[in-house]
Amino acid sequence: MNQISAYIIAYNIADKIEAAINSVLWADEIVVVDSHSEDGTTEIAGRLGARIVQVTFTSFGDLRNQAMAACTHDWIFSLDSDERCTPAARDEILACLENPQADAYYVPRRNFFMGRWICHSGYYPDYRQPQLFRKGALVFKDGDPVHEEFRIVSPKPVGYLKEAIWQLPFADLAELMRKADRYSSLGARKLDMNGQHGSMGRAFGHALWAFLHMYLMKRGFLDGWPGFMIAFSSFESTLFKYAKLYEMQAKRQGQWEPPPSPPLRRS
Repeated sequence: MNQISAYIIAYNIADKIEAAINSVLWADEIVVVDSHSEDGTTEIAGRLGARIVQVTFTSFGDLRNQAMAACTHDWIFSLDSDERCTPAARDEILACLENPQADAYYVPRRNFFMGRWICHSGYYPDYRQPQLFRKGALVFKDGDPVHEEFRIVSPKPVGYLKEAIWQLPFADLAELMRKADRYSSLGARKLDMNGQHGSMGRAFGHALWAFLHMYLMKRGFLDGWPGFMIAFSSFESTLFKYAKLYEMQAKRQGQWEPPPSPPLRRS
């Protein structure tokens, strides 16, 4: 059977790394690609037998390309730190590797948030990018800060596995807010790189569409309050992504400079 490397990208995730690694102990190699964590992430990963590779973060596209290059086996399974491989997914992956019919496979994900499984909101089956693939069959756009674009380098059609892995995207509401802040900043950078123009009108319009698309069209309302919070977070993240783009471009043109404040002395 083909041997497989599992890689996990990491940065200050000491509270998540052990569970993520434990779920892929069946792999022939586990590579943790860390961006200089300071909270003990690498120490935990090392104790569990993972090989640590340090990569300075510039973009998620570059990070994933370097992670794949660090893997030594012919097949790669990509797992984020907030994801968990399930026994059923493991068995399907290993069975698939006995006689692979494709060079890249999408893996469905089941998301758990606020005490319940999210069945709508665009969160199931939540195919994001191929997570099982032959080394060299997947290439990411190097400079993509976030929501990295990829290209499949294979003449074979892409495959889809049936058994889902788990994702715990937000440990709590505080993490939901932190991620909205971080990813909106990275998203603004990507929009700017792609020549997009920012304005507060565009920010609100895109944010409203993001909320309605997730809550109504993706039927997030069927997920109860978790579905509302996910849709609201999408509104917030989108609003700030375009607002930060507007801010970035305005500051570059010197439009947001505060008025001068000269030294004040007694008359």
